[in-house]
Order: sequence, then structure tokens, then C-alpha cells
Amino acid sequence: MANTRITRNISSGSTTNKFTLSFWIKKSATHTNDEWLFENYNSGSARTFIRFNTDTAAPRLEVSEYTGTYVFRKITNRVFRDVAAYYHIHIEFNSTLGTEADRLKIYINGVQETSFATTNHPALNATSIIGNTGNQYLGYSENSNGAYFSGIMSHINFTHGYAYAPTSFGEFDANGVWKIKTSPSVTYGSQGFFILKDGNSVTDQSGNSNNFTVASG
Repeated sequence: MANTRITRNISSGSTTNKFTLSFWIKKSATHTNDEWLFENYNSGSARTFIRFNTDTAAPRLEVSEYTGTYVFRKITNRVFRDVAAYYHIHIEFNSTLGTEADRLKIYINGVQETSFATTNHPALNATSIIGNTGNQYLGYSENSNGAYFSGIMSHINFTHGYAYAPTSFGEFDANGVWKIKTSPSVTYGSQGFFILKDGNSVTDQSGNSNNFTVASG
């Protein structure tokens, strides 16, 4: 996806205290800059994002929302160097939960990440601006003026207003390998979408017609 971005504009959405982002990626090279997987951009002081940081020797995954201060922020201790295999990245946000560590959960290939270099938990019943208004980007950051992702993305699911476990989107096979569920049974909510399903189509397969467009440069 280097120098290619996938985007949609949200003209009328809403904040939410629950969402899920689930997608598969394959890195094509060791990156030399920060690489953004997802951004919901309202402004420089109102954005939700997922990225690999700029540390080329030890690229870590960051999941954050910033609205002047961080609504939530987690940066893994785990590093992501493998360019041979796919990663399933699953983000589950549910700020209604009593245990603060459960309000934002990150899973890689079906296994929850529990070790973080940075942790800012969401407050109880905190609302996220994701799916509200502005632009959503895949493989690109408007805030960072580029920061393209170098690699492949597929089976990108976003549920707005609903928090799902990774088992809704993947499962372990008989050999213990984490595999895609190509037709998940979930409720997407009005701003939810499912794109890049079994191909390169950015037409929303969720039934919401929240279609994306592809641009270069």
C-alpha cells in the first residue's frame, strides 16, 4: 500500500463507547518511518489512530485517541519485524466495563497483548470520536501528511457501537494456526464497514454502503 491510501468521509456520525476494529496485515519491508494502519481524523487535536512507531529496529504498535489529551493510548512492548507472515490485529473498545484494563484490549493472532511500554486506560464510560465525523483512512495519516503503510491489508472490519472478541473474526484450526473467518456474524452499526473481503474491493460488504475510495500520491 506504499503511496496508496484508502479513505471515506463521514458527514454525519456519532461518538460511541463501544467499537471493534479487526484486520489482517502483511508487512512488505522493515519500515524507515512511522507507518499508519488506520486513522479517524477530525482535526490535529481530534483523531483516533493505529500505527507502527518510527523505531526501525523495534517497531511497536500504538493504538491511541487524542482530543487535546489522550482518551486512551497503548504502545506494545512487543515489536513487529516479521515480513513473511500475516498479523491479525484486533482492537476491542468497551468503556462501560468496570475493570479499566479491559476497556481497550489489543489482540494479535487471537492472543491478547498484556505487556505495554505506554498505557493510558480509557475512563469509565468514555466516548470515542471514531465513526463520528471527518475522514477515515486505511494505510495513511492525514495528520502526519502521509506516513503510508508498506504492506498488504485485508478483511478490514469496523463495528460501531458494538464490541466483539477476536473469535468473531478468526479461529484456531486443528494445527493451532489462527485463521480468518471470511463471513463474520456481527452487527456493524450505522458507521460500520467490511472491506477488502477476499479481494481488493473497497465496496462495503456489511450492507451499510459505507464504501471507500482509493487514491495515490
